[in-house]
Amino acid sequence: MRQAIIDIGSNSMRLTVYETNGNTFKILFKEKAMTSLAGYVADGILTAEGIERAYSDLLTFRETLEALNITNVAVFATASLRNVRNTDEAVSAIKAATGYSVEVLTGEEEAFFGFTGAMQDVSVSSGAFVDIGGASTEVVTFENNHVIDEISFPVGSLRLYKDCVKNIMPGEGSVKRIQKVLAAEIDESSQFTFDERTPLVCVGGTARTVLKLAKKLYRLPSGCRSIQPEQLYEICAKFCKGDKGITQLLLKVEPERIHTMVPGVIILEHICRKFNASEIVICKYGVREGYLCQRILTR
Repeated sequence: MRQAIIDIGSNSMRLTVYETNGNTFKILFKEKAMTSLAGYVADGILTAEGIERAYSDLLTFRETLEALNITNVAVFATASLRNVRNTDEAVSAIKAATGYSVEVLTGEEEAFFGFTGAMQDVSVSSGAFVDIGGASTEVVTFENNHVIDEISFPVGSLRLYKDCVKNIMPGEGSVKRIQKVLAAEIDESSQFTFDERTPLVCVGGTARTVLKLAKKLYRLPSGCRSIQPEQLYEICAKFCKGDKGITQLLLKVEPERIHTMVPGVIILEHICRKFNASEIVICKYGVREGYLCQRILTR
C-alpha cells in the first residue's frame, strides 16, 4: 500500500510517500516546502496570510498526490498550529481549502512519535533524544527501550530567529538573547530532569545540517552518522563568533537554513551539554515515521 504523510511544521511543510507492507515501510519519495509559518504569528495568532500560505503549499502537495493516484493521505501539524490561539480557525480553513483534515499533535505526542521514528533507524536501547523544530524542541529520555520522560519546550530555530535576531546572521547581542531564552525555558523548567545520558539521538534539519558541516570540516566518512560533542561545540562557536568560513560552508551545503541555523545549533549545543552526552547520533527518520508506525501501521 502507498501511504502519504504530510507534516505541517513551523519552519517547513514536508510530504513523504511510503510503500508499506504489514509493519514495514520504505520511503518512495519526499518533497519539502519552506512555509515558515512561525514567521506569520502575531500576538499568538496565525495570521490570515499564514493560513493561506499553509493551505497553498498543501494544495501543491495534493496536486502531486492526485497525479500519482495516491489516495491514502494523513496530515498532521505540530507546534505550527498547536502553539497559536486560533488553532480551530486555521484547521477549519485548511480543510475548507484542501479537503484535508489536520490532526494537531500535542507536544508529548510529537516527542513520542519523533523518538519512535528515530528508533526505526538506529539500534540504541538507552540515552536521550532531541528533535529541534521551527517553534518547539522535543526531548525524550529512555532506558532499556522504554521512555522514561518526554517534554516539548516552546523554543525552536525559527521562533528564536524571529524573537532574538535583528539581522540575517546573529551578532553577539542576538546570541546572548537566545541563550537567555534557553535558560528561562529549559534550565528553569521543573517539569523535566536532565541527567547524564549518552548517546544523544537527534532528528530534524538542524542536526542533519550539523552532520553535513562536520563531514566537510573534519573529513568524516560519507556514511558517518555520528559526531563528537567537541565537534558540535566548535561548529557552534564558529557560528557565534561570526566566522565567515563556516557561513560560506553553510551556504554551500544548506543555503535555505542561513537564518535559522545558528539558533538551531545553539539549542542543540545547550541540550547536549545538559545531558553531558559523549556521542551525538543523527537519524534519517523522525516524527513522520513515528506517526506512520503508531497511527497507521498499527491499524
